[in-house]
Amino acid sequence: MKKICLFLIALTAIVPKAFSQKNNKDIFPDGTKIPTWFLDAKKIEPSDLGKFYSVTDYGTLTDSTIVQTKAIQKTIDEAYRNGGGVVVIPKGTFMSGALFFHPNTHLHVSEGAILKGSDNISDYPMMPSRIEGQSIEYFPALVNAYGNNGFTISGKGAIDGNGLKYWEAFWQRRKENPNCTNLEVSRPRLVFIWKCDNVQVQDVKLRNSGFWTSHYYQCNNVKVIDVRITSPHAPVKAPSTDAIDIDICKNMLIKGCYMAVNDDAIALKGGKGPWADKDASNGGNENIIIENCDFGFCHGALTAGSEAIHNKNIVVRNCTVDNAIRLLWLKMRPDTPQKYEYITVENITGYAKSMIYVKPWTQFFDLKGRKDVPLSYCENITMRNIDMKCDIFYDMKITEYDKLSNFTFENLKVEAKNDAIDKSIIKGLKLKNVVVNNKTIK
Repeated sequence: MKKICLFLIALTAIVPKAFSQKNNKDIFPDGTKIPTWFLDAKKIEPSDLGKFYSVTDYGTLTDSTIVQTKAIQKTIDEAYRNGGGVVVIPKGTFMSGALFFHPNTHLHVSEGAILKGSDNISDYPMMPSRIEGQSIEYFPALVNAYGNNGFTISGKGAIDGNGLKYWEAFWQRRKENPNCTNLEVSRPRLVFIWKCDNVQVQDVKLRNSGFWTSHYYQCNNVKVIDVRITSPHAPVKAPSTDAIDIDICKNMLIKGCYMAVNDDAIALKGGKGPWADKDASNGGNENIIIENCDFGFCHGALTAGSEAIHNKNIVVRNCTVDNAIRLLWLKMRPDTPQKYEYITVENITGYAKSMIYVKPWTQFFDLKGRKDVPLSYCENITMRNIDMKCDIFYDMKITEYDKLSNFTFENLKVEAKNDAIDKSIIKGLKLKNVVVNNKTIK
């Protein structure tokens, strides 16, 4: 409570009453009403989800040194055969490969418990999957739920990817070939949830993933509440360990979380390639609210891309940022048609190297024979009520194929080493009470 009060006091100093009424918490950036579903952040009681099935009751040993995928999966299967229930990881450390949760089965990681991923990729059998904007054969995650509506992960324990071996293999490969792709080194994700509606992930610690930490693909009505997601950026960097990857999802609430990872904290995905918008396995993200979160080190607090085609009604609000490289990162991929629209970032304090970063993302560029370059659009982007320090205030450089319009910067108080601004980049740029290095920009 004290932290929230101090935040509001600091914010009041930079938010004149003339503009405060425009910050309407009840509507999305496009003016549509935010459903009451987003206002309900209460925790789910695991006991309301059915019978508890402790993994130690079904042959799992209290031995942290052995991989026990079969015994833990047996517990999940038993719960499913009996109509569903909650699979409990009790206090202690239990190592496993890929686990698959069936309909009406849930995961509870008890306080003091660690579900630890095997660092042997053979414990994650390759199968149809989704990764980096592609629907391909790939390794599953440690925790997987496919078509499991109502799936819940709860508890104050940890799901640990045990990723060091995977990270070291990646950097060794990158040393051998600086142009190697993320998929050249076999690495599992930590959590992968696919085609599941009404999902809730609460209280757990997600850490040390081999690859992306949590990935939601083709899901609707997802809540991630009070979750701590971490991976190191020193002494060994944990490559591509995005905290939350949102991939073709509608209605998602991320609230009260802490995220500090060696890549993007929240990344909006959806597909890539010159005809990505024609592929039925691709799509957009819509109605995403990220609020009351704290961001530690990350490449981008909110990033659109690098494989995304459409993002609409995205809100980041009432958050603190500490040592992010970018607060808002709009990746303009020149081989992919993109539209990022109605994105609002508001009520933010802290430090980021760049407040807003909009530049072409040319890594692994491939037009695949397409003669023309697809156009990309950023429209109706708003950043307001922000008090922060940064190295670069306005970090933008675009090409003729990137169309930026209707950006609003309002009630900004920024200290920046580089305060340059090129207004010509954006058509319809609005500046209202923007103070950079104690100077008002008009």
